[in-house]
Amino acid sequence: MNIGLFGFGCVGQGLFYALQHSAGFTADIKKIVVKDRIKKRSMDERYFSFNKEDILADATINVVIELIDDADEAFTIVKAAIISGKHVVTANKKMLALHLEELLQLRNEYNVSLLYEASACGSIPIIRTLEEYFDNEPLKDIKGVFNGTTNYMLTAITKNGISYDQALSEAQSAGFAESDPTSDVEGFDAMYKTVIIALHGFGIILQPQHMLRVGINNLKLTDMEYARRNNFDIKLVPSITQLNEKSIAAFVLPSFVKKESHLHKIENEYNGVLINGLFSGEQFFLGRGAGSYPTGAAVLSDVSALSYGYAYENKKLKKNNHLIFTNELLIEVYLSSENIEDLRKIGLQEIIDSSEVAGSAFLSGKITVAALKEQLSFIENRKIFVAYFIE
Repeated sequence: MNIGLFGFGCVGQGLFYALQHSAGFTADIKKIVVKDRIKKRSMDERYFSFNKEDILADATINVVIELIDDADEAFTIVKAAIISGKHVVTANKKMLALHLEELLQLRNEYNVSLLYEASACGSIPIIRTLEEYFDNEPLKDIKGVFNGTTNYMLTAITKNGISYDQALSEAQSAGFAESDPTSDVEGFDAMYKTVIIALHGFGIILQPQHMLRVGINNLKLTDMEYARRNNFDIKLVPSITQLNEKSIAAFVLPSFVKKESHLHKIENEYNGVLINGLFSGEQFFLGRGAGSYPTGAAVLSDVSALSYGYAYENKKLKKNNHLIFTNELLIEVYLSSENIEDLRKIGLQEIIDSSEVAGSAFLSGKITVAALKEQLSFIENRKIFVAYFIE
């Protein structure tokens, strides 16, 4: 296997380390294309190039691994690689979520493999588990913690009693949060991973713009205090549920998690996935969701799979092409703000609990996902924190 690698940052270096130390498997990195011409790197300079055609136009390179941050450029690279007949491994969840249908069509048309285990939940082999173990079992729902940055922050807030801003600063210092943390803290990263997992778990291609997505950026200490008083943890939880034979609901929301839940066990940068199957019941998967070596190991697993001709069969996509996406699901939520009148404007169908003291108010009650999504601009403008009571 001759590999052309795009990107040599955290994950790229983790992959290189894993390749160097793996047992019984060898593959050659022939060329690495990077953007920064000045940065010093741990490998010999002869491996590096600044021209993507040095990989894409090289007929001896049969595997392209894409590990860059820019989703638009990643799509250009992956599309060109597939069209040139090269197998592709990628970790770019945003690129996949935004172009999933087109990429699957191109993969089929040019008869190559497109693998992306590292795009969802770090070191947890969730995609291949859904593809192989649950390929014929109907699933009731999948939910979990898919983003290590926010989970690291929420763990720090819970255990150390610090503020959101302090937790973000610590996550950035530890290398788990970017200087611009928007994708993580506002739920985009978790949403992209939800799209990918929904494909392999349920056989449906979700459109990110149709999904409800709320992050933890409006979290306040009063919300953490409410959770503690009621014996909850707060986690950012994507949820995918098959409502009936025809429809799937999916959203990303901060959630109140009961202490006895498996999701409560997920701390720091770890990710966890809870699968509820019709036959097997609940199964829980826990692993590191971030970091050079764990994510590099997931990329290596795809490279190894390519060596014996592995490709996703997407059996459920073929079986479940009648499924439709819906936001018409009634859920129970908690809303908090400085002003209770702002909360009343959200339009809860049924108010279950409420409180108002100086400078702090909350309401809890029921609302459809669709109705909550319609209020997203207002929620963000008024810095309202939203959390979902997981059943």
